[in-house]
Amino acid sequence: MKQSDIKKMTPVTKPFLPPKQELWGYIDEIYKNEYLTNNGPLHRQLKTKLCAYLSVDNLTLVVNGHSGLEIALKGLGIKGEVITTPFTFVSTTHALTLNGIEPVFCDIKPSDLTIDEKKIEELITSKTTAIMPVHVYGHMCNVEEIEKIARKHNLKVIYDAAHAFGVRYKGRALAGYGDVSMLSFHATKIFNTIEGGALVYKDNAYSRIFDAYRNFGIEGPEKIDYVGGNAKMNEFQAAMGLANLVHMPEIIFERKALVELYRKELESVVGISYFVPEKMYKEYEYNYSYFPVLVESEYGKSRDALYDHLFDNKIYARKYFYPIMTELGCYRDKYIGAELPVAKEAGQKILCLPLYNGLMSKTVIDICNLIKEFRK
Repeated sequence: MKQSDIKKMTPVTKPFLPPKQELWGYIDEIYKNEYLTNNGPLHRQLKTKLCAYLSVDNLTLVVNGHSGLEIALKGLGIKGEVITTPFTFVSTTHALTLNGIEPVFCDIKPSDLTIDEKKIEELITSKTTAIMPVHVYGHMCNVEEIEKIARKHNLKVIYDAAHAFGVRYKGRALAGYGDVSMLSFHATKIFNTIEGGALVYKDNAYSRIFDAYRNFGIEGPEKIDYVGGNAKMNEFQAAMGLANLVHMPEIIFERKALVELYRKELESVVGISYFVPEKMYKEYEYNYSYFPVLVESEYGKSRDALYDHLFDNKIYARKYFYPIMTELGCYRDKYIGAELPVAKEAGQKILCLPLYNGLMSKTVIDICNLIKEFRK
């Protein structure tokens, strides 16, 4: 397909861009300050505002979410084995592997596709040092039960909360749970800094460690006690974040309306199921970051067939996440025969439909009509 043809398609997502004049105001500050990176004034301002928005005390900004995961693993001294989910983006597993840590895959729950906390303990060995669950699509892992397991076995908990910005549980950010949570501010996320991310954590002692690891281990002109890399967020990223943050209420409001329209239109379609996180958990506020559906056998057509049908009609959906981790070429040989029936089934059924700010209600209805008509 030509690039010009792709541009005519309805994408699965689009980045939110703030009004130009609002972003330009921050860019003017950059030119005035002549400060581009290394904990600049906009960086510090964004950190303060994000702490307030998320109602957290400690936050470290990073150049991207993946780097944040690697820094968290290094900073907490994670080694050996880490229990994690096979139903996630490759970054989660790659971060472990690149740091010489063995991913141990735990199956997921069909109710929300998050890690099955009831299956974690049977996977713990003398080599286990941490649990790394994922709040997939912003669906909440069972944070209380996971914390109990971690305390019982003296394990750290690092959440991949890339999808969970703006999600709240019991009055506070979902990212405030666990020892550390990683947030992604990639362009396609509900809140973006073009590229970027953050680590949220309870223990203030991590601040010094994470700051060092994101800046070559440098803590002073002649003080380098850590072997770190370069994962600093620059001022242009911070500018985009500051311009976007004030729009979060309207971003979530608009996406909620689109999700509710999808649910209404697809409610009676046999074989198409979706999630309603607001009803799955108590004291929970959703961010409407994705609209995943499961294409069940009752639909009469496979997920792949529906994907192709939508694509042929200029609708770009996404099989997110497929293949699951143990079926990827870089991991497949190592995990032959892995018993992960729920994750494997979800990978065969999952399809994320287009959802972004600026998506027209008419387009949502057209997509749903294509799904309805294809079943016939």
